[in-house]
Amino acid sequence: MFTGLIQEVGRVVSLRRYSRGAKLSVKMNKNIVVGESIAVNGVCQTVSQVEKDRFECDLLPETLRVTNLGELKSGSCVNLEQALLPGDRIGGHIVNGHVDGIGVVRKVFKKPYSLRIELEKDMFGYIVPKASIAVDGISLTIGPEPSGGYFDVFIIPHTWENTNLKFIRPGHRVNIEIDILARYVKKFVGKSK
Repeated sequence: MFTGLIQEVGRVVSLRRYSRGAKLSVKMNKNIVVGESIAVNGVCQTVSQVEKDRFECDLLPETLRVTNLGELKSGSCVNLEQALLPGDRIGGHIVNGHVDGIGVVRKVFKKPYSLRIELEKDMFGYIVPKASIAVDGISLTIGPEPSGGYFDVFIIPHTWENTNLKFIRPGHRVNIEIDILARYVKKFVGKSK
């Protein structure tokens, strides 16, 4: 489990594809151990190898299908967050690291910072004004008037400067994780009809 508060922006060393997946290598400053869970752009991964200032993880075919990790290249910046430990504070919101799908950034606004993101039709039903959402693993708040398949998120300067958001341009594909509470409420309300 994660909080959506990014601890570090890492750099991709390599993405090596093979017949049933890929191996991702990322440069990171924090200490990490084999077997640890880490969110890479909001995608929960298991560390399979550690060498000095980098770690590797194995990307399964489903991960490559539903996330933007397969689009990474050497030098790409990725948001990193290590899993919560018992007793840690939850400063963002509960993020599982199980990405629901991809959103496409359509507009980038500065001062104040915000993004307009387009979502697939089946995911848009979960978008609730002022609710939490994870965008590339970052805990953000949905703006007040989502409509037409788009929603806005507003970003404080600290988050903009300390995540990969400052590199995002229109057309960029971002990992989206719907707030777990919205997901369960919709599921149970849908069953009661």
